[in-house]
Amino acid sequence: MPERAAALEFRGAIPVAPAQLAAIRLAELQGLRRYGAAFLLGVLAAAALPPVDMTPVLVLSFVGFVWLFDGAQRSREAFGIGWCFGLGFFVAGFYWMTAALFVDIARFWWLTPFALLGVPAGLAIFTGIATLAAHATCRALNWRGVSRVLALAVFWSAAEWLRGHVLTGLPWNLVGYAWSGAFPGSLAMLQITSIVGIYALSLLTVTAAALPATLGDLGGRRWPPLIASAALLAGCFSFGWARLESVGAPAAQPGIEIRIVQPSIPQTLKNDPAERLANFRRQVALSSEPAALGSPPFNMLIWPEASAPPFLDRDTGARMIIAGLLPAQGMALVGSDRSDPPPGPLDHFWNSMVAVDHAGAIQGYYDKAHLVPFGEYVPFRSVLPMDKITPGTTDFSFGPGRRTLHLPGLPPVSPLICFEAIFPGAVVDPADRPQWLLVISNDAWYGFTSGPFQHFAITRVRAVEEGLPVVRAANNGISGLIDPLGRVVRRLGLDVVGALDVPLPRALPATVYEQVGDAFFFAALPVLLGLAWALSRLKRKTTKSP
Repeated sequence: MPERAAALEFRGAIPVAPAQLAAIRLAELQGLRRYGAAFLLGVLAAAALPPVDMTPVLVLSFVGFVWLFDGAQRSREAFGIGWCFGLGFFVAGFYWMTAALFVDIARFWWLTPFALLGVPAGLAIFTGIATLAAHATCRALNWRGVSRVLALAVFWSAAEWLRGHVLTGLPWNLVGYAWSGAFPGSLAMLQITSIVGIYALSLLTVTAAALPATLGDLGGRRWPPLIASAALLAGCFSFGWARLESVGAPAAQPGIEIRIVQPSIPQTLKNDPAERLANFRRQVALSSEPAALGSPPFNMLIWPEASAPPFLDRDTGARMIIAGLLPAQGMALVGSDRSDPPPGPLDHFWNSMVAVDHAGAIQGYYDKAHLVPFGEYVPFRSVLPMDKITPGTTDFSFGPGRRTLHLPGLPPVSPLICFEAIFPGAVVDPADRPQWLLVISNDAWYGFTSGPFQHFAITRVRAVEEGLPVVRAANNGISGLIDPLGRVVRRLGLDVVGALDVPLPRALPATVYEQVGDAFFFAALPVLLGLAWALSRLKRKTTKSP
């Protein structure tokens, strides 16, 4: 950029503030030093996400990112800076994927480099395209100052949306999820997603984090952007605080008491057919424990993903044991593999949630619709001669999609299995709104890594977006109850063995986000680009004025 190039050439001739000196030095970096700095800034940005929850580091990482971006003279340099930043961000944020391979490392050792580096390298293409698009726009329109910050924030956020939708989509660790953990004030910040959704919160967060980069600019008024950044965050926090205060704690659904079972069975034992009976008995024992003192007995039993013996419709004995755990009019919602109904052959297999009543009859089921590539099915199997990572040689079949179950004696529920809960705006049937979300999962694949913590935190945001309580049952955790404002009412920590008895809160009225989806996000993108254009024109006019 011309302004930056001049600053680099004559930096010794004028006094500069520390921020300006840091901006110049980062923009000056070349070759491996430039791309290494981008990688490290990306790693730093990942520390804002759960379970580290150092949200303020986003300011350091994105300000440094802008200053590196300023030094890019060619398109390939801009792409390289974005790609390396994304690589660091995704390596640090997705390293836990590799842990799944160690469950059967003898078979899948060769996939380790792909999981650790290949997936992040592919996802980093989105961030590389974002910086490439921002670079092309800023050069073509001669945008500097705040304008180039807004351009970078817009294209970064658009790339996040694309990452969440292209191919099967993977909207995990969006920057907005920096507010989904334990950093003070995060719950208030999350409330804005009830109107605009997580993609818009990501846009707002990146904009606020990157605007202080103008402190490194030479000339001009550098403090107004900093004030605007603080005002953005303060406005969202104030809205969230007011919403939390005005809504208060939702009342409980009358007559609904839930027991969430968390057996914490190691994945190596869960996959072992010889341990299947022992695993089943552990869950039966946890389900049979008396209620805690002062707690009413449960009438809804929740088991995690793939916790019950497979093919329950063909296993009368297992169904009757589960039914024996329930009171009259009780219901058990359990994870189990499902196949074609008897007496037909076993041609298709689904990862399912099955509802069993107190008489042992199946009252309904839900088949997982958004399957994990390579985990539950192998894409392009005809040209990729490999097995899926989960047990069995046959791929799971895709379920029909979002579904609200109307089960006897229970409020309507939208079941989600495992990572189906990470997809914003895709967790309920818009034509049949449920009263709560049920998420069953098995994060034992990932051990004690950041993955299960991130998974639970992401699920909190779905509760706020939809205004619905979330019941989450995970094999090794984190299990718990989240109210429709995103407050964690109770939880079982990672690898804890136990059962949790909780009442089900009432749902809130349909949120704005539930009704309009990402409309505000899509509207904000051209608005911010228009603001960048207007600020650039204003700056040029001001510069030309005597």
